[in-house]
Amino acid sequence: MSLGPEASIVDETTPPTADAAEVRGPGEKAIAGRSLKQIAWRRLKKDKVAIGGACVVLFLILIAILAPLLTRLFGYPIDEWHGDEIDKTLGTPIHPWGGITKDFLLGVEPTTGRDIFSRIVYGAQTSLTVAFLSAFLSTILGVLFGTAAGFLGGWVDSVISRVMDFLLAFPQLLFSIALVSVLPQEFLGLGTRWSRVSVLIMVIGFFGWPYIGRIVRGQTLSLREREFVEAARAMGARSPRILFRELLPNLAAPILVYTTLIIPTNILTEAALSFLGVGIPPPWPSWGGMLSDAVNFYQIDPMFMIIPGGMIFITVLAFNLFGDGLRDALDPKAR
Repeated sequence: MSLGPEASIVDETTPPTADAAEVRGPGEKAIAGRSLKQIAWRRLKKDKVAIGGACVVLFLILIAILAPLLTRLFGYPIDEWHGDEIDKTLGTPIHPWGGITKDFLLGVEPTTGRDIFSRIVYGAQTSLTVAFLSAFLSTILGVLFGTAAGFLGGWVDSVISRVMDFLLAFPQLLFSIALVSVLPQEFLGLGTRWSRVSVLIMVIGFFGWPYIGRIVRGQTLSLREREFVEAARAMGARSPRILFRELLPNLAAPILVYTTLIIPTNILTEAALSFLGVGIPPPWPSWGGMLSDAVNFYQIDPMFMIIPGGMIFITVLAFNLFGDGLRDALDPKAR
């Protein structure tokens, strides 16, 4: 049997599945492609400000996790009074700079003499727990309802959109104050502190999902008309496959960026609720509660207000810088 002119001779010494890099000459370099993750990581590494923000965030997370250990090593119990550190007449710390000494690294509270360092690290644990878990709840609800509204359309889109409009116009702060006032101090055996933390997570997370829901809905409306979705439909793919294999991977970048940016907002919301007296109940500390206590002493002991206020400022700034850098790194139009 003769071969046609278009037939080619295959060298038997070279496997047909050999990689292109293996058959190159010794002086040639293989060209390696980069995935979207690798491109985003290279962009993020070049952004020193975003990396600095990420390092601060990781440091704060580590402080929150190791709060009990740090308190034992460098501080005192959060509700232990130290009257010998307080001026009996004025009720202010006897040492300058808010009572900062080698034993009290961040000073002591006026009147009570409680260790501010211990209360700051436990406040970080509270604030970050509320911020992360409420952001996670908002993301889950926002992605679920946003993709359903954008992908299904019709009456489903109309109902979900009206619900989002209602929640965005609803006074979240007033509802939180009313809800916390009527709920018991303890439920589900969680104790006073974690019961209130659970309430804050549910309230902040529930009222936060319409923001990410609108973003996901808009992106889904745009993506569902793209060529790759039409091609998947033409090949017989069903709606669940199109949703989970085609749409959600393309929504991952905006979801991740917005989740990163909503965390500092949740920190400020928790601090505001604690400042108004409906957050974490005493004696458990929170940064907003410490600011509320410092209102009466900021003129005679400004460090009592500066330290928790500075922690809120640094934390929110670090999250925002990291979120901005992550948004730039994941932007496909960026160079």
